[in-house]
Amino acid sequence: MSILTKTNLNPNKLNRYLSLQILSAIVMGTLCGVYFPKAALQMQWVGTSFVTVIEPFVPPIIFLSIVSLFGSLENLRLAGRITVKALVYFVVVSSMAIVFGICSALLIKPGRIDKSFLGIISPPKVEESNYHEWLNVVLQNSMLIILVLAIAIGLFVNQYKYRNEVIRVIDQLKFTLLRLLRYIFLLAPIVTFCGIAYTVGRYGLDTLVPIGKMMAGTYIAMFLFVLIVLGSLLAAFKVNVFTFLGNIKNELLYALGTSSSSSVIPLLMERLEGLGLKQPVVRLVTVTGNSLNLNGTCIYLGMSVIFLAQLNNISFSFSELCNIVMIVLLTSKGASGIPGTGFLALVTTVGSIHKIPVEGLAVLLSIDRFMSEARAITNTIGHSVAALVVSKSEK
Repeated sequence: MSILTKTNLNPNKLNRYLSLQILSAIVMGTLCGVYFPKAALQMQWVGTSFVTVIEPFVPPIIFLSIVSLFGSLENLRLAGRITVKALVYFVVVSSMAIVFGICSALLIKPGRIDKSFLGIISPPKVEESNYHEWLNVVLQNSMLIILVLAIAIGLFVNQYKYRNEVIRVIDQLKFTLLRLLRYIFLLAPIVTFCGIAYTVGRYGLDTLVPIGKMMAGTYIAMFLFVLIVLGSLLAAFKVNVFTFLGNIKNELLYALGTSSSSSVIPLLMERLEGLGLKQPVVRLVTVTGNSLNLNGTCIYLGMSVIFLAQLNNISFSFSELCNIVMIVLLTSKGASGIPGTGFLALVTTVGSIHKIPVEGLAVLLSIDRFMSEARAITNTIGHSVAALVVSKSEK
């Protein structure tokens, strides 16, 4: 199927109005948080439970996909070439995302705001344990670990006498898990409603409105990055950015509803393969990109560092800004697109700079739910564009 045309796949009837459901959930969740804050505070468990239910599906689906890929490969050199291209792409585009975020913050100046509201925000406990927690997230949730193990087993299957039978069983199991996951994702609008209601109910609009400049600035920066940078990459291969985004609309809405780009990776792989992208490229690029190609997280970290600096009247020299780019390039890896890991990466980034007071992190913690949604959507788009660029370069 051509990627330039709208997909002919018949969506599930329950998903037909997903856009309206998600947007309605955001509006209703905001109203619930404003007018019924006590009830909204009891809804946090819904989002937490939803992610807890989804997470066990993601590693096995990705594992089975990679094993199937390497088990059926006729040309192993192809996998090596794809990996090298992907890694070069990740470093270049991630660096551009960080610089884009820093420049956007320097231009918008989101930290130049009235600080009188800061006293009503309780600072988070930013201690050494947070660094350990972030490292644990990297070690325990990184798709790279799954990738290495799956490649090793896939290569073994590749040499096995009855590999076709083994791969057939693996593909059937993966299909079953994907189908179950799609049914679970039908609850995304409910999760969105509860997540927004809890955030507004806990912090209140009186707290969120003053830092709306940072939220709006982040969304604008990410939109422009997708339109200008990623859009240019798509245009180089004669693909219209809006048509492309329309083809992955449901996956983007799932990322919005769950605030997680990691949870939609299995569905995204299936969709991109259905749009005609090469299967080996899609599977390798999306899985490795989930740790190494987090464009939304990179923009968020770049903007947040400058925001916190402006909040504390701290300025950076050009050499210090270059150093920040290198630090963010490292700390953004391993965030894995899981809800909350972007903020943990920010804690590590701020701690590595040694110039910004950690107390300012409380401000960003209060809006992290909204920032997490922006990160998830942009990360998902970034994975998709990376897969397309590498796939098209193979022709």
